[in-house]
Amino acid sequence: MTEWASKKYNEYYNAYVPWLEDKYLAWFGENKTSYTTKEQLDKTKLTSDPNLNAVQDGLNTGVSGQLKSDGLLGGVGDLVSKEGVNRAERGDSGLGEKELQAKAQEEGKKGKKGWGESIPGASWVMGGGGDGGKK
Repeated sequence: MTEWASKKYNEYYNAYVPWLEDKYLAWFGENKTSYTTKEQLDKTKLTSDPNLNAVQDGLNTGVSGQLKSDGLLGGVGDLVSKEGVNRAERGDSGLGEKELQAKAQEEGKKGKKGWGESIPGASWVMGGGGDGGKK
C-alpha cells in the first residue's frame, strides 16, 4: 500500500508542482527563467562597496527583467521556462511515445555505447587505452 501511495504522490507532485510554481511566479510577472537568472546573478557580488553593489543589483534586475513575461525577451523566457526548466525538473525528454520507442529500437540496433565509445579514436578518453586516435 505504501509503495502505491508513494508512486501516486510522486506522479501528482511531478504533474502539479511545476504548474503551481509557474502560477505563483506569474502573479509577480516572473517566470522560472527570469527568477533563476536573477537569483544566480545576485550570488555574484564583485565587490564589498555598497555603491557598486547597488549598481550591480540594478543591472541584475534589468537583465533578468528582460526575461520576464512582459520583457523584451519574454517569449524566450517563457519558452525556456515551460519547455526547458519544467521538463528538466520532471525528467521529461519531450519525446512522444512513438519517438521514445523508435529511439529505443535505434539504440538497440547500435548497441549500448557511451559517448566516448561512439567517437572514432576516442577510446583513450574513457580509459580504454586504444590507439589514441592514430591509425
